Amino acid sequence: MPQRRTLALATSALALCAPLITSCGFDYATDRLYTPAAGVNVRDASVDVLGAVVVSAEDGSGTFVASFANNSTDEPATVESLEGSDQSGLTIGDFSPIEVPAGGLVNLADEGGIEVSGEVTAGEFVPLVLQFGDGEQIEVDVPVVTNCGTYEGLDGPPSAEQCEPESAPAEH
Repeated sequence: MPQRRTLALATSALALCAPLITSCGFDYATDRLYTPAAGVNVRDASVDVLGAVVVSAEDGSGTFVASFANNSTDEPATVESLEGSDQSGLTIGDFSPIEVPAGGLVNLADEGGIEVSGEVTAGEFVPLVLQFGDGEQIEVDVPVVTNCGTYEGLDGPPSAEQCEPESAPAEH
């Protein structure tokens, strides 16, 4: 009989401790969205801005590219304007409103992007404000990347000196 009591006590203790042992947390890094890329993602509006970068072949100018994903499956959305945030010193080229179909995606890299000029230097960030047709507005710091590799040709021909790989130190 004492052996049954010990077994019952051990089983009860294990049953009580099981939730504590197995619930170490629910906010694991592997549970969060993560896209290892140079571009910035903003998913706080009715239209997601994905992979936003300014591609620059030379200092002082570049091309804004991003993908826009419409979260509404019923209504199309529009990107009405893109501008530099206050005191950014940026000038944005003219473009027509970008229509994003209901539940659809538009990739600006396929359509040529939007010209940006001013304080644009590869390796830096530029503060931009996007305005949507429904009145939503988002501010985002967009990285400026060189016109090489994945982004080659998105801001004119690539510069040979920008795209040269760093040479490895000579072995002795």
